Amino acid sequence: MKMLLTVEFPPEPFNSLVREGKIGAVLGSILETIKPETAYFTEQNGKRGAIFVVNLQSSSDVPFFAEPFFLQFEADCKFRVIMSPADLQKAGLEALGKKWA
Repeated sequence: MKMLLTVEFPPEPFNSLVREGKIGAVLGSILETIKPETAYFTEQNGKRGAIFVVNLQSSSDVPFFAEPFFLQFEADCKFRVIMSPADLQKAGLEALGKKWA
């Protein structure tokens, strides 16, 4: 199942890793491990953030994707189910609309 993983990094330990010249290696190792379909780095609530599209086979995969960010950065991670247009077409919205209208 495709999920949108959003990560919010607190200033520490991120700032220290930047100052020590280690941030690239740490982030690179995480990305190499989780292999997101896509990755963007951005602002989240006024802090450093990232957005990843990841594919989970089951809910037990959540720690695989979240723990590197929890343990390396003490980051906040949020997961949201996402659908492609093809997934939305398979949802049967017309039938649901008729049933629940």
